[in-house]
Amino acid sequence: MKTIVTLIFVLFIGVAAQAQDSKVATKVETMEMSIVTSITKENTVARLYKNKNSRVKKALSFTTKRSKAKLA
Repeated sequence: MKTIVTLIFVLFIGVAAQAQDSKVATKVETMEMSIVTSITKENTVARLYKNKNSRVKKALSFTTKRSKAKLA
């Protein structure tokens, strides 16, 4: 009985969702932007992560289940 009521409820929600009018027209305004061609040299700094729990170290030191040694 519970499954029948659930199925009817899901079908009712589906029919109600399809019955909505989606004829609302959305207008998009376009913007024109010019290209700036200026060359700037920036000194980039490499960061040293001292924290053990940093995201970069976690991403680089991942292990899989197959990389673990198996005992005989």
